Amino acid sequence: MTAPAFTLETSLGANVTQDACNYSQSCPSSEDFKYLAYTITYSIIFPIGFISNVVALYVFLCLTPKKSPSSVFMINLAISDVGFSLTLPFRLVYYFYGAEWIFPDWFCRWCMFSFYLNLYTSILFLTGLSVLRYLAVVHPIRNKTLVTVRRACLSCIGIWIFVTILSTPFLMSGTIKRDDKFRCFEPKNSKSWKRIFILNYVGLFFGFIVPFFTILACYGSIVCKLVTGRKIGTQKRTIRRRSLYLIAVVLSSFLLCFLPYHIIRTIHLHAKVLCKPCETINFHLKNLVISLCMAASNSCFNPLLYYFAGETFRTSIRQASIRSTLSSFAQSGFYQSFQRRSQFGTFHKSRNPSPAPKRSVMHSIDSFYQGVHGKPPADCAFEMALK
Repeated sequence: MTAPAFTLETSLGANVTQDACNYSQSCPSSEDFKYLAYTITYSIIFPIGFISNVVALYVFLCLTPKKSPSSVFMINLAISDVGFSLTLPFRLVYYFYGAEWIFPDWFCRWCMFSFYLNLYTSILFLTGLSVLRYLAVVHPIRNKTLVTVRRACLSCIGIWIFVTILSTPFLMSGTIKRDDKFRCFEPKNSKSWKRIFILNYVGLFFGFIVPFFTILACYGSIVCKLVTGRKIGTQKRTIRRRSLYLIAVVLSSFLLCFLPYHIIRTIHLHAKVLCKPCETINFHLKNLVISLCMAASNSCFNPLLYYFAGETFRTSIRQASIRSTLSSFAQSGFYQSFQRRSQFGTFHKSRNPSPAPKRSVMHSIDSFYQGVHGKPPADCAFEMALK
């Protein structure tokens, strides 16, 4: 007697109808655990990932006057994260309604497609940033002629095209009707399941193994260069600090978000192919759900990369905060009152000049500001007005 169709999680955490194996009894599902895990995770990831990456895009596009090759990769990384974050509310609605898709079929396909597009563009953009840092530290002379903004833009376009082509098969999986509900993220038959199995290894090799070992090679060379360096000037200290920040953030993203997901996804698919017992499959299924949530959280880690490893990003934020502080102070009543008193004191001193004027409070503020920034406030305000 053929057992009822059994559903379990695919590489996206979606359900796959198992008609490749016959069981004497149907396996219990883990849908309650899956829905709860996804609902909690996406509810946290959406506001943090969306807001932080939108702010990052605003800083890169509006507050950064000069674009660098690194900022080009970071801008594309932020665009990818924003695009993925915009699909999370629809996923939340789907799981809130008990896995019933109430949106158009094409949008179901796009949500499936956008996950892999974000996942592998993020990996490749992080790899590109690592290669740029490798060239800047290990080959600084070659870096000046080889690395340009135009070539960085072309590389990012190539990454978008490459990942889009590899992720296109996921646009073929739309909604299906099961248990009187329109479901999303569920392949229709065993043929779709076999396609996912093949795509797993394509994504594993081109989307993870090659980039991961490229990053390890780049960071190994960077660490050797920094350790064997003799003289460490101020500029070299800055490069060293930014390189270490980049290494820490990128490796954390790979080890926490990408590595567990690809390993558990492969193990889970093999358990399905080999028709393992239900207990084994459900065990890998729960691990896959957790690893998928960790993979989706990479959009929250990337803004840390922009701030700690991107010098122009951090400088733009600092200058914007200074502008805001000076503007608020200039519009405050205290400043206007102080300005009127200063004008009155100047008029009074012009009529009764004093041979040795005392050191004013404003002069002390000017001296303090000049000691911190290396120039008086007037010069800083003038420079900021030009930017």
